[in-house]
Amino acid sequence: MSALDAARAELALAVLYLNKAEARDKICRAIQYGSKFVSNGEPGTAQNVDKSTSLARKVFRLFKFINDLHGLISPPAPGTPLPLILLGKSKNALLSTFLFLDQFVWLGRTGIYKNKERTDLLGRISLFCWMGSSICTTLVEIGEIGRLSASMKKLEKELKNSDKYKDEQYRIKLQKSNERSLALIKAGIDIVVAVGLLQLAPKKVTPRVTGAFGFVSSLISCYQLLPAPPKAKTS
Repeated sequence: MSALDAARAELALAVLYLNKAEARDKICRAIQYGSKFVSNGEPGTAQNVDKSTSLARKVFRLFKFINDLHGLISPPAPGTPLPLILLGKSKNALLSTFLFLDQFVWLGRTGIYKNKERTDLLGRISLFCWMGSSICTTLVEIGEIGRLSASMKKLEKELKNSDKYKDEQYRIKLQKSNERSLALIKAGIDIVVAVGLLQLAPKKVTPRVTGAFGFVSSLISCYQLLPAPPKAKTS
């Protein structure tokens, strides 16, 4: 592959990535929390960027609650234990509620809806729903990682006389385990961000801490949305 072909391939991946509304939202999220980290809650340019970006992100999430509503009523994967099913459905319900209420928060912040006290109340309820969904996600990922670990150990015993990393089934399970581990880390970070936004521990989780954790969480989200690189053609 020539340098020009490689550049075209990289640009095609960048276009594919930036065409996703979710990817643009997570990039804006990184800007938002990066600004929160810089401002540390103090008035100034950084805080203005934080607030304006936060408001702009809400447009990307209009009617997004339908995605998790669909997940809520969809049948679970075969073989999933009942506790994980209930946690997964709870996550869908809480996240869908958060995104639904967030639309009214957007209406209030833009001045379309005039009741500021009601807007602030809905915003706080929505953040509690988001924190709850992050807790459910954490528990689901812990459970799924445990299931994957058990199945990988069983597979290792079957492949004890051969290189397990050459087995396609083992590699797929290992990749899923790595993806779920990253999702677990992100969910844990998001819980801290929610605590900071709700000011449940203002002395420990300051605006700067919230901004730092939110920025790291946003980078993880951006990484998770990266498209898979095209496989090299073998001659």
